[in-house]
Amino acid sequence: MGPHVIKKTRFPHWDEVLELELGEGEPGEAVLSVEVWDWDIVGKNDFLGRVEFPLDTILTTPIKGWFQLLPFPSAAENLGGQLGALRLTVRLVEDRVLPPHYYQPLIQLLTEPILCPDQPPAGTALAILEEVTSGESRQDVATKLVKIFLGQGLAVPLLDYLTTRELARTTDPNTLFRSNSLASKSVEQFMKVVGLPYLHEVLKPVVNRIFEEKKYVELDPGKMELSRSRRISFKGSLSEARVRESSLELLQGYLGDIVDAIVGSVEKCPTLMRVAFKQLRRRVEERFPSAQHEEVRYFSISGFLFLRFFAPAVLTPKLFSLREQHADPRTARTLLLLAKALQSIGNLGLQLGQGKEPWMAPLHAVLLPSVTRVRAFLDGLVEVESAEEDQVPPALLPSSATIKEGYLHTRTAGGATLLPRLAFKKRYFWLSAEALTYSKSPEWQARCSIPVRRMRAVERVDEGTFQHPHVMQIVAQDGTGQLHTTYIQCKSAQELWQWLWALRQASSANEAMLPTCHPGTFRAGRWTCCLQPACSAPGCSRTHSTVALGEWSDPLDPAAAAQTLYGHLRRVGTRLRAAGAGGPQGSAETDPPGVGQAAHSCTSMHMHVHKDMHLVVHTCTCLRMHE
Repeated sequence: MGPHVIKKTRFPHWDEVLELELGEGEPGEAVLSVEVWDWDIVGKNDFLGRVEFPLDTILTTPIKGWFQLLPFPSAAENLGGQLGALRLTVRLVEDRVLPPHYYQPLIQLLTEPILCPDQPPAGTALAILEEVTSGESRQDVATKLVKIFLGQGLAVPLLDYLTTRELARTTDPNTLFRSNSLASKSVEQFMKVVGLPYLHEVLKPVVNRIFEEKKYVELDPGKMELSRSRRISFKGSLSEARVRESSLELLQGYLGDIVDAIVGSVEKCPTLMRVAFKQLRRRVEERFPSAQHEEVRYFSISGFLFLRFFAPAVLTPKLFSLREQHADPRTARTLLLLAKALQSIGNLGLQLGQGKEPWMAPLHAVLLPSVTRVRAFLDGLVEVESAEEDQVPPALLPSSATIKEGYLHTRTAGGATLLPRLAFKKRYFWLSAEALTYSKSPEWQARCSIPVRRMRAVERVDEGTFQHPHVMQIVAQDGTGQLHTTYIQCKSAQELWQWLWALRQASSANEAMLPTCHPGTFRAGRWTCCLQPACSAPGCSRTHSTVALGEWSDPLDPAAAAQTLYGHLRRVGTRLRAAGAGGPQGSAETDPPGVGQAAHSCTSMHMHVHKDMHLVVHTCTCLRMHE
């Protein structure tokens, strides 16, 4: 398995996260080997080098930086130091997640200041967690807090608690929520968890068009490449003025479409987000009531919605699942200019003309009218009926909403007489909370589907089972109780993990999930994985309920989130004790009530411990080839 193919460059830039699942037990002498190959259509593929890491070393010390690519041992004398270098981050993560009820004491401790607001705020677990959380771990803590409180139906009160504390510390409204405090990061992660379908509905059409058109756009005279502009004209090289004029027209069109989509999306915005923003505006108006601070009530919301949500998604669509791959340099420059424009709109145009980029001035004529429309949009966004404020949707996604879609190759198990490679057919897939549906193309009306409620396992297939890698299987049960397996081939390891996560998230609440399954297929009268001769033989490999990607896009799992927060609290135990966090908050030597004791007792009872080991490789940020 590996990242996607990079073409026509000596300096490939992948910037992908690959996740490999390891078996239980000690790493021993196991080694992670990262290899780079130049794939050729004709002839032999060229080996470019490799880097190896012993897993027992990664377990104690995460690895990050540039590493010299090494040749095969037999070729070491010939190649010497002529190979390139690879920059990557490697870490080994071991998660032990106990049954949810063991985390109730910790969750009660965290929710106490929300449910019992009369206690002194300085001594609460939330206040202490906010104080001792460092910049490096703040985003992770914020994400896990949001997921725990979403599970408790208390996400809006959590944000209100944190933002109110932040407001109390703020004297200059111009700096409000500018820092990466726990309050700011929590609102940011809340928007990502709750508002991802909304973000896709608003931005995906125009982002897809930008990627497909690949227009050359540049306003900075110092970066214009006039010879490249021949690609947009048959009249030869254009002048700087013509390139600026063409770029300005394109940017105005893209930006106009983005702003139109945003300001027209009031009713599409999740109710939970609107309620949170309504409460935030109320608190800001209470803190800064004077007329001279009237803009703050708008800026407090636009600063989050535009500067921390819409603009970052336009800048790097892949990080928000808007695109499967990062943009090429030309498209990335267009996205950067649009993100800058959205930031100016999010700042309500207050800093227009004051920056270090005067070449952005031609866009001001478009930005200023947009600011007026955005103010009206923000007013409409917080107009939520009081009856709706207490409603917490049972699911973050509507059951009919498309969670993920795209082309894959599929085949069903059993009875195939063709070669495995020919048995896979290209189909377009849609996944919602209700079903996995597929057809020959997005426009094709005849469709097949697998109801999500009937899924019993979603697992990878061994690499050697078929004549191509990146295959997963969905085991589903029909109305008569019979199990049927569908095999699906993905284009890359990254895509495989994304689909595994999405399918497992959608089916996470299913009952009667299979504890085991076969990572191979039944062929020629036996299973390719364990060689058992009966088709109905029990599985030889355990199944998994989730994929631990470690980001805001993980499933809502309060137990896993609580385990992560518990780990943070243990690591800062000394600082907790120094802060006076004795008694129920725990100390450097004791665990939060119930959690530590449960962990120790259940670790010895393997039936109660869910253990997953994941090797997370932030692989191939870039490859630097030596001359």
